[in-house]
Amino acid sequence: MLPAWAVGRVVARAFVSGINYSGSGNRENKSLVEDQKLSSIQLNAAACGYSKSFSSAQIFKKYIFGDDSCFIARHRLGDVIGVADGVGGWRAYGVDPSQFAHSLMRTCERLVSEGHFRPESPEAIIAASYSELMENKVPLLGSSTACVVSLFREEKTIYTANLGDSGFLLIRNGNVVHRSEEQTHYFNTPFQLAVAPPMQEGLVLSDSPESAQRTSFSVEEGDIIVVGTDGLFDNMSEGMILEHLKTLKDHKPENIKRTARTLAKTARELSFDPDYMSPFAQQAQEHGIECKGRGYN
Repeated sequence: MLPAWAVGRVVARAFVSGINYSGSGNRENKSLVEDQKLSSIQLNAAACGYSKSFSSAQIFKKYIFGDDSCFIARHRLGDVIGVADGVGGWRAYGVDPSQFAHSLMRTCERLVSEGHFRPESPEAIIAASYSELMENKVPLLGSSTACVVSLFREEKTIYTANLGDSGFLLIRNGNVVHRSEEQTHYFNTPFQLAVAPPMQEGLVLSDSPESAQRTSFSVEEGDIIVVGTDGLFDNMSEGMILEHLKTLKDHKPENIKRTARTLAKTARELSFDPDYMSPFAQQAQEHGIECKGRGYN
């Protein structure tokens, strides 16, 4: 799955007053400006991704890329972005893997937009969204990883929760200063949230939202945050990502979106190169598996 992800830049309010924010829902410009007066910083963000089976004829819903999904949400307390990687194995059972990931992210987005969250607890956003999916009268079957990154404006602090092998990078002055750690049960089998048919409960791999790795750190104006599924990080090293981000000279939404699109396109192209020694292939060799490229099935 290639890759549902978002890139954001922390900016001073003075530079963004009156600018529409991607993912701000139905807020009017007046409300947006009023919210901005409450904080000195915010996160400008854009999202892009491709399915591994992408073609120009495909039409995707907003923030669905193949089996993956993401969200960008905003509230006066903070800005929140997240990604989820739907587990493709469900397709063998007649289940669309994208629906679980998409529903999880849309619920996260709604909770943030309605103010039913605390910016210092992104793991609680994941847990509340997952709980809603579990309580559906008609359960939505499937599973996915989840990574949610929240900017608490008042504290000028990023809080993160990562479950599985999606993740994020925090880049400052051209260097990676924070990177999430993968959570896997064993190679290429990440932690994941799941809703299984009643007859398969206990047999399907499922982890608790509380198992998500949590981190927090202060941010500065100009910091760049890249959030992605494994489709990004399996195909592009930190060095390659940093090279692409050098083209991002400012926080203008159109430039952020252009950079996001270039990164996603590059990751996809590399995934189809059978001779490319990708980060995924290197990890596979460390586990005694000989392969090149991303190794998608």
